[in-house]
Amino acid sequence: MTRRTRTRIRAGAAVAVALAALASGCTIEPDGTAGNRPGSDEGGGVLAVKIDNVGPARPQTGLDAADVVYVEQVEAGLSRLMAVYASRLPPVIGPVRSARETDLELLRQFDRPALAFSGAQSKLLPLIAAAPVRALPPGKAPGSAYYRGGGKVAPHNLFLRPSALRTGPSAGALDSTGFRFGPRPDGGTPQTRRTVRFPAARFTFDWVEYEGRWRIAMDGRRARTSAGKELSASTVVVQYVKVRPSRFHDRGGNVSPFTETVGRGSASVLRDGRAYPARWQRSSPEDGTEFTTPDGKLLPFAKGQVWVVYAKA
Repeated sequence: MTRRTRTRIRAGAAVAVALAALASGCTIEPDGTAGNRPGSDEGGGVLAVKIDNVGPARPQTGLDAADVVYVEQVEAGLSRLMAVYASRLPPVIGPVRSARETDLELLRQFDRPALAFSGAQSKLLPLIAAAPVRALPPGKAPGSAYYRGGGKVAPHNLFLRPSALRTGPSAGALDSTGFRFGPRPDGGTPQTRRTVRFPAARFTFDWVEYEGRWRIAMDGRRARTSAGKELSASTVVVQYVKVRPSRFHDRGGNVSPFTETVGRGSASVLRDGRAYPARWQRSSPEDGTEFTTPDGKLLPFAKGQVWVVYAKA
């Protein structure tokens, strides 16, 4: 039986359980806790962490060590980050914030990843519990994993010690994403700056030729880690997707958007100071996302950290 077949069987049973739980009715609370069994119920070699990305949460810690950073739209047009660690784990990651429905579909492409988050809306908890992830919020993770600090005010001060989660990097853990890395392809258009706007957030990527990287700014300010290191990426993917309202909302009544990462559409891949028009396709939640040139050839990324920004199509 293939991995995809096993995953689909588990997913079918999980959906039935989740729908039954939702039917019982729950109140909506923004930061509850839920998850699958911790400890011995290990998954694949990927740790995904939900990272706060509003002004009071910056500068973040440990973001520079991620292999992939996904940029998602959340309530009120703001942004939140999903940092995926497949090669190495920094000592501390944060600030950690709550999960969203978008995360569950996005993470299905990995082999049962560990997911660190601060909690979720109560009606979303059954879906998280049924999802093929190793959910490790406070209360499910070992007691030493989370702590409050960093000189920030709550709720922007929850940090994670990833070594306490008993999960670690695994060779080939990113293969399932569909990402392929290799030399710069022919074509593309010279480009040294790209800005992507959300309703209440914006991201700017500036190519620095002598450093061979895209320097990152968020909301008009240079992005740095808490240690003062500038954030940068080797490859930036601006992926145009459908962003629609979900059935969830926050405490203030703002509807949580759902970003559809399964399907197909257009994208722009930035690498080596050039922009490459691309097509993306992800046939099912268990599949990775394939990026191709307009003539159907696989479009390789530059080696190093990848940022994927989900822009509204």
